[in-house]
Amino acid sequence: MQFGESSTLIHKINCELICGGTTLFIFISGFLFQHLSSKFEYKTYLKKKWTNVVLPYFLTSLAGIAFCFIYPQTYGNSFDGLNPLLQIPMFLTTGRIHNTPAWFIPMIVLFFFCSWLLLKLERNGHLYKYLPLMFIITLICPRADVDYNSIMNFTYTQKYLACLGYVFNGFIHFFSLYVFGMFCSKYKDVIDTFYNKRLLLWILMLGLSGVNIYLSYNGIYSSFTISKTILTMLILGYLKHYDEWIMKRETLNKALDITAKYSFGLFFVHWYWFFIYNQIFNLEKVIPLNGAYIPVFGIVITRFLSVTILSMVSLYLGKKLILLINKDANTRMFLGI
Repeated sequence: MQFGESSTLIHKINCELICGGTTLFIFISGFLFQHLSSKFEYKTYLKKKWTNVVLPYFLTSLAGIAFCFIYPQTYGNSFDGLNPLLQIPMFLTTGRIHNTPAWFIPMIVLFFFCSWLLLKLERNGHLYKYLPLMFIITLICPRADVDYNSIMNFTYTQKYLACLGYVFNGFIHFFSLYVFGMFCSKYKDVIDTFYNKRLLLWILMLGLSGVNIYLSYNGIYSSFTISKTILTMLILGYLKHYDEWIMKRETLNKALDITAKYSFGLFFVHWYWFFIYNQIFNLEKVIPLNGAYIPVFGIVITRFLSVTILSMVSLYLGKKLILLINKDANTRMFLGI
């Protein structure tokens, strides 16, 4: 959904509006982890995460790995030229090259490994005391910037370490959001406060967004996380407040249910369809405006809808094929749905 040249104000505004979605995913992960923690058993927990998160990540990665080998320059394979048997573990442990959004998986695995410690600190009454410090760390440790062009002249080792560093940087940066999600799950009454204070939160979010656009445009500092944290609080507040109204709307509920069921699978495969769509229509990842606002908006929206539909259809057909082969198969293990 990004458009506009990278240094322009319109691009910075566009990024502020649509970037930073990782904040919401991390928050939800922490929220659900705490919500389901009453029967937590570390080995069982890790086994479930292996089956429901890591395995589908590995299996859906096959398409991205194939693109890396078949179209190395076009797809942006930073490890092109290296022994393929070395490239594959590099892809999977960083997630940044073969499926750009999938860097999230190696990062969230770090949270899985820390789960026992987080619960121990929570149950001892210590974890949430450090939330202010965690948010300060989020501010002073902004997101790293690693892409094909920025590491082009690195050695293979430097490239791998840069991609691995991106994962660990994300872990440190988003740690506060994961713990904040846990906090909101444990103390669910605070969600009512988010709605009651919604006007203040809207003002804060818009003000912080404006500041971030200014700082980003002037090359001083850039972080979408804090404003998106406040947006997450607002979404949570509105959803809880209107929960009964939503539950009474059958069509809306079905749409939300389908979206929820396919969301993880969409995360895994949408980047492949994004690449294919761009190749077919000769589009750049970030489409320049060149003064043509309405046509570019039309292209961006059409691409978004097309990629979403193609992703959902491919997941649906993939699920049907797996069940045709074995009607008792756990399709979530293969596709995340």
